[in-house]
Amino acid sequence: MDRLSGMEAFAKAVETGSFSSAGEILGLSPQAVGKQVRLLEEHLGVRLIHRTTRRQSLTEAGRELYGRVRVILSEVEAVEALAASSQAVPRGQIRINAPVTFGAYDLARVLPAYLAAYPKVDVALTLSDRKIDLIEEGDEVVFRVGSPVDNGLVARPLRPMDFALCAAPSYLAAREAPRAPADLRQHECLGFAHMATGDQWLFTGPEGPEAVEVSYRLLVNNGQALLTAALAGLGLLLQPTALVRDAVAAGHLVRVLPAYRPVSRPMHLLYAPDRRITPKLRSFIDFALAHFAGPASAG
Repeated sequence: MDRLSGMEAFAKAVETGSFSSAGEILGLSPQAVGKQVRLLEEHLGVRLIHRTTRRQSLTEAGRELYGRVRVILSEVEAVEALAASSQAVPRGQIRINAPVTFGAYDLARVLPAYLAAYPKVDVALTLSDRKIDLIEEGDEVVFRVGSPVDNGLVARPLRPMDFALCAAPSYLAAREAPRAPADLRQHECLGFAHMATGDQWLFTGPEGPEAVEVSYRLLVNNGQALLTAALAGLGLLLQPTALVRDAVAAGHLVRVLPAYRPVSRPMHLLYAPDRRITPKLRSFIDFALAHFAGPASAG
């Protein structure tokens, strides 16, 4: 027998109070509904409904099983809805929040490919280095640097954010280049206001982790402004590799302390848990993981 059909017939008979009413909803005759219920009873080995010519009523076993049957049917409906949504065409606007440097230098480079793949989806991208409340601010997905807070959101790990320590050739020509992290105390350092480690710059060197306290002559809350200052020879810059990549390739900046690797920071993709994720959100999550979940590229 089809047990799900039997459960559905039983549940509708309970909810409507008769086989005939249940049959109208299910598109079956009262006799077909009664047969489905009877086959279910035979399969389970218990009587579920007392039936007379005038009325029907649940047995004790029927009352107990009805609640469980509703749970089963709800789960089946959820599975069917999920399957249907996976076949749906992603459409509508998706709101995304990302850190400024990552959003401008990494995410923005691949967004044209996403928009080409999903022509019915529009992207509203906000770049901010402050930690936002995804639910409160109406964003659907957030890229976040650092370890995620346990706030009920789904956190998918991405490749870590790598950093580079650089300076302009003009700065290094006027000052003796540092040979170890401790030498940074005697240098002009350009500070990022949202640096999680504050005035400490962290490295991994030949002898393991090293931390050095630095002082900032210039402190800014925007990486692009710091890059401009570094290019002008104002001091040493510790920022994401993506921000300085082109300047280093062009020779406008030079890597400093090559034997010491700046400590990378974890990154995650955050979104609200929902067993019925919309097609547009699913499409972007899959796209982001395909581009950013692998190991970071060298350089």
